[in-house]
Amino acid sequence: MDPQAPKKRGRKPKPKEDKKDEPKMKESTTTKRTAHQHAVDDKYTHWKSLVPVLYDWLANHNLVWPSLSCRWGPQLEQATYKNRQRLYLSEQTDGSVPNTLVIANCEVVKPRVAAAEHISQFNEEARSPFVKKHKTIIHPGEVNRIRELPQNTKIVATHTDSPDVLIWDVEAQPNRHAVLGATNSRPDLILTGHQDNAEFALAMCPTEPYVLSGGKDKSVVLWSIQDHITSSATDPATAKSAGSSGSIIKQSPKPGDGNDKAADGPSVGPRGIYNGHEDTVEDVTFCPSSAQEFCSVGDDSCLILWDARVGTSPVIKVEKAHDADLHCVDWNPLDDNLILTGSADNSVRMFDRRNLTSNGVGSPINKFEGHSAAVLCVQWSPDKSSVFGSSAEDGLLNIWDYEKVGKKVEQGPRTTHYPAGLFFQHAGHRSVTSNCILPLICILALGF
Repeated sequence: MDPQAPKKRGRKPKPKEDKKDEPKMKESTTTKRTAHQHAVDDKYTHWKSLVPVLYDWLANHNLVWPSLSCRWGPQLEQATYKNRQRLYLSEQTDGSVPNTLVIANCEVVKPRVAAAEHISQFNEEARSPFVKKHKTIIHPGEVNRIRELPQNTKIVATHTDSPDVLIWDVEAQPNRHAVLGATNSRPDLILTGHQDNAEFALAMCPTEPYVLSGGKDKSVVLWSIQDHITSSATDPATAKSAGSSGSIIKQSPKPGDGNDKAADGPSVGPRGIYNGHEDTVEDVTFCPSSAQEFCSVGDDSCLILWDARVGTSPVIKVEKAHDADLHCVDWNPLDDNLILTGSADNSVRMFDRRNLTSNGVGSPINKFEGHSAAVLCVQWSPDKSSVFGSSAEDGLLNIWDYEKVGKKVEQGPRTTHYPAGLFFQHAGHRSVTSNCILPLICILALGF
């Protein structure tokens, strides 16, 4: 049975055409789709031939089901030739088995250790020996987004097709078998406050145990989970070792077993609800240096900056940040003046918040156009302030350096022209690249 098609990011339905033209339209659509698939296959074949030249190391792990979200967790072990890294990913099924949140351990081989022969002989249909499933959580609905708590990465938050945010202590959760009829795992905490589904916009604060979310109700909701986790959860000196039993999230007086209803878990109301968008909020992120400052983007083409200290109204609202819906945003962890946005107009834009004003005036300081379809994810490098990645519906993961914009590049007669700032392109997928970028010493991307 083929996995179902990947879900789309809040697209507005197009108006229906005249039924007389339907046969011609279907034929034209089929022809275009076939031509597009041939082009994608040719590009993938070319990419595969260059794998030994492009990468220090590459692991290809074939999944049974599509993955809507993937996320690096903490580094578990350092060794001479490879490191062991936690990896969170999701499995979006067709209903024959439950949807799952998967906790895996990934062995990342260090540069110049992996043999080029091994890299060149990878099989895209095989499961990598470097990726081992550690635990499975049966998730109540699809896992659209995964975020870990920086103060303790044993705690992760997930978004599904509901108004709630689910909080999981992944070490305390029992390992489950995803079989038809199995009951859902019980979240350790449920964050309530949205009035409609909140599917994608989710962030964890880097400085405090705060959670941020956006949804179809056009609102941004902020929670504090400080009072609902034990002191060991945020204190590295007393944090429990991986694999220990007992949740680091405080339990309700009557804890339940696995149940089909996620609402049976203990719930927490919002710290604040922020209104300013006129359409679905697609992504949110915190300022790296302040738990009180955050920003959001949505299908209203707006970029909004908020400050919880001055109220629930926008501090800065850029009315036309892009020429179409905005799908993603990220705040530079090394330079908190810089914000990236990605859009259905196929572009990535970079804003300097010092250039933005409260009346909505502000232009991007850079535009990056290297995708041929809607951009679904942007993410800054944690190591270099000028480097970031973007992934899109064209199946590409682009790596950019804005410091290279405007610099002269020596080009030979056969040199292909590339967009300004683009210095690496990962083309190892033949379908939509998921809502995630996984930066490490190599590029490892999970897709459909």
